[in-house]
Amino acid sequence: MDAESPRESAPPSPTGSTSPDITETVDVLVVGSGAGGLSAAVTAAHRGLDVLVVEKEPVFGGTTARSGGWLWIPCNGPSAREGVQDSVEAARTYLQHEAGNHFDPARVDAFLENGPKMVDFFESETEVGFITGTAFSDYHPLAPGGTDGGRSICAAPYDGRRLGHEVNRLRPPLKEITVLGMMIGSGKELLHFFNVTKSLTSAAFVARRLLSHVFDVATKGRSMRLTNGNALAARLAKSAFDRGVRLWTSAPAVELIVDAAGAVTGAVIDREGQRISVAARRGVVLASGGFPQDLDRRKRLFPHAPTGAEHYSPAPPGNTGDGLRLAEAAGGSLDESLPNAAAWVPVSKVPWPDGSVGVFPHFIDRAKPGVIAVAPNGKRFVNEGNSYHDFVQALVKACDGEPGEARGWLIIDHRAIRKYGLGFAKPFPLPIAPYLHSGYLKRGRTLVELAREIGVDPATFEATVTRFNTFGPGGEDPDFAKGSTAYNRFQGDPEIKPNPCVYPLDTPPYYAVEVVVGDLGTFAGIRTDANAQALNADGRPIPGLYAVGNDNASIMGGNYPGGGITLGPGMTFGYIVGNRLGDLG
Repeated sequence: MDAESPRESAPPSPTGSTSPDITETVDVLVVGSGAGGLSAAVTAAHRGLDVLVVEKEPVFGGTTARSGGWLWIPCNGPSAREGVQDSVEAARTYLQHEAGNHFDPARVDAFLENGPKMVDFFESETEVGFITGTAFSDYHPLAPGGTDGGRSICAAPYDGRRLGHEVNRLRPPLKEITVLGMMIGSGKELLHFFNVTKSLTSAAFVARRLLSHVFDVATKGRSMRLTNGNALAARLAKSAFDRGVRLWTSAPAVELIVDAAGAVTGAVIDREGQRISVAARRGVVLASGGFPQDLDRRKRLFPHAPTGAEHYSPAPPGNTGDGLRLAEAAGGSLDESLPNAAAWVPVSKVPWPDGSVGVFPHFIDRAKPGVIAVAPNGKRFVNEGNSYHDFVQALVKACDGEPGEARGWLIIDHRAIRKYGLGFAKPFPLPIAPYLHSGYLKRGRTLVELAREIGVDPATFEATVTRFNTFGPGGEDPDFAKGSTAYNRFQGDPEIKPNPCVYPLDTPPYYAVEVVVGDLGTFAGIRTDANAQALNADGRPIPGLYAVGNDNASIMGGNYPGGGITLGPGMTFGYIVGNRLGDLG
């Protein structure tokens, strides 16, 4: 069968399977309900196709609903309207530099061509809207083709009431990154919370947000002002529902249906104890979120996790590599050759009163003035303001040969922690005593006392901080150049001169939070072509099978060029697939 030929009849049951209880037929079956899958679903439905989305977990939104909601899309319309100048040529140069030997020109070109079109489509035809990040630079802005801002855009806040009763099925945000359960948007909204004690305007804004949040929780059971990734998932879902897309939750795909010619013609879904054979006339799209919670694959592909357990992912528990296994069983091949199999992020372990442990991803705090990081040997090892992906690579290298899992410590003094907070520990006026009591924060009246608390050599640790403090008043960091890039400075504090990322740690007591290795999604995944069609071991497209989001092998070559390099390509290739399936008729 030709890769582009539509299939009209229901397929037979898979060989060896128990006969399904029910048979359904749709045009497009999407496995997974994150941004990539919903992008494909909305686009295909907009083209007039009958679309069904199946989600393994009882809530929809996937990792997207827990994310920051940023998309990396060069030459995007929202930034261009604000005067940002960019070019496809510069972006391609940057991606070629970042991906190195793993640069895939055909897929990169498809992304760069269709990314702006995807943004225009969702802005003009759906509920999806964006805010810009014109000062949010690429993560390596000094690299060839890099920019100081404008390629990253974020989902605009959204009123959850617009989802109606479906809001109850929306995955809540990661609770560790909320404030009293309240989501805080990026950019100006976050600044209001940092300035709450210094500005009447900010204090009034925060007060309104808190009152609104309390009212929503009392009347609706959750906040209705959705921000970041929660807003993106909600906007995409509303756009899907408006087009008649059905979304089944608690409905994992357990098997792909493959005909005698090797074409994927549907899937078997386990829904509430019933096996349902879903025939897909145009195609099946795998978008199940990659494998961050798959211990076996982590053990094999994460060098820092020799048993698979030395890794702490904030991804949903259901992201266990289902899409990859389904594709392999249908003849698909995986790209596991990337130098980094996932998008690394340092996380801290948050103890909860019920005995459970959550994870807090450290995005912003590391760049603040008055914060440094040390390895188990008590020495700094990295420019703390660099991207989370780069930070973790440096951490793992610094821990090579050390016993136990890769880990380090973020160090801060009293002035800085009350101004900025540290990880899950919130800034003034919220108290820090609960974090000390739980053991999340360690404290020492002196540097030597803190060193003993965290188990590093006191003399080495004291010398490390003393050296940093020597240059701090002048804003210098001759060892790691903290504050030297636009990305560093964006995450710093503009009130601190001359370097928004450097200030001495000179106000005792001192505090520390342990950080370990986590991820924001996996890079290794299903090999695909420029249409996101899955490829077999010989590099030929598998008729009827597509992969988007983190099920699709990353086009970034195992690197992390900028904020939103998972959601941006995820939605773009979802848009490409939706249009391709629409064209097959």
